[in-house]
Amino acid sequence: MTIRIHPTTEVSAKAKIGEGTSIWHHAQVREGVHIGSNCILGKGVYVDNDVFLGDNVKIQNYVSVYHGVTLEDGVFVGPHVCFTNDLNPRAINPDGSLKAADDWMLTKTLVKRGAALGANSTIRCGVTIGEWALVGSGSVVTRSVPPGFRRPRVDGKAHCGDRG
Repeated sequence: MTIRIHPTTEVSAKAKIGEGTSIWHHAQVREGVHIGSNCILGKGVYVDNDVFLGDNVKIQNYVSVYHGVTLEDGVFVGPHVCFTNDLNPRAINPDGSLKAADDWMLTKTLVKRGAALGANSTIRCGVTIGEWALVGSGSVVTRSVPPGFRRPRVDGKAHCGDRG
């Protein structure tokens, strides 16, 4: 198996890419990233420094996976999913000075094995999405999601336990 990286993609020499992984147009993979085997990263995907992606992860177009996010084996991330990593985002400090890297606190997010995140869902940092959970398109996740939980629609009608 080979690693396929599109010529328009930027991959740090300090990133580790697993066998059989494909990274498509205009993606960026930063330093310290671990991408497992047989992953697919779509067009315009951004993977921030020190992110961990397990094996067989599929990330659709225009997703940003920020520092502090971990995606375990077999996770599906739909197009335009938004992850966050700061509970108090600000551009400046109270004195008006520009915030520096040490002026904020990283809050981590974990997406467990086999979970699926629908298109345009927003995942607030500090949560865990359980194994085989399904987050429906357009959802806003503000608290942890239990294993097997399904929220296939934004209207809140949920179905628990089905791994389909």
